[in-house]
Amino acid sequence: MGAENQDVPYRNSADTQPAPRRGGGRPRSDAANKAILYAAREELVEHGFTKFRIEHVATRAGVGKATLYRRWSSKEALAQDLLADLAAPHIAVDDVGDTRQELYQCVEHALHAIRDTPFGAVIRALVSQIAINPKLGDPFRATVVQARREEIAKVVARGIERGDLRPDCAADVATELLVGPVYFRLIFGGDLGDDLARTIADTVYLAFSAPPD
Repeated sequence: MGAENQDVPYRNSADTQPAPRRGGGRPRSDAANKAILYAAREELVEHGFTKFRIEHVATRAGVGKATLYRRWSSKEALAQDLLADLAAPHIAVDDVGDTRQELYQCVEHALHAIRDTPFGAVIRALVSQIAINPKLGDPFRATVVQARREEIAKVVARGIERGDLRPDCAADVATELLVGPVYFRLIFGGDLGDDLARTIADTVYLAFSAPPD
């Protein structure tokens, strides 16, 4: 899959899976929301989280600072909504009736999001903060990470039901084995080519395969 054009305006993923909405304030304007999230993305990628400021996002988006504060109480809240919005299209795994192929989807979706979409640049800008800043890390783990865990748990459950995977295959461990190598290479370096997803999926499938009758 080719990389998305970084020069086009930000495209909200609401048609696939909307970003979490926060209570309070006026109803959101879709056009303003797109402009704000696009501006937040550009500010984070260009300047990093330490220099990320609500007022800079407002100026870039062409809206008042008060508009942002009505919707997001902090820069962490805005960054988290951006992450959730960018991650949303890359979490669901189709039930294709083939456990090995579904495990491949689990890895490929994470790999594609990091390598080929705007999510990659944003997660790189925020990964250190996710580790040390609970105002950002806790919501990220409760939304994006939890959604991926739940989706992979469904894949594991289907694999067990089909008789492809052992009944003792732990979904949480399978999730970490499938997605963990992608993030390890994101942080520490390494090839993120197309072959990686197939290698990881095949390895996990063989590790948890049910013994032949």
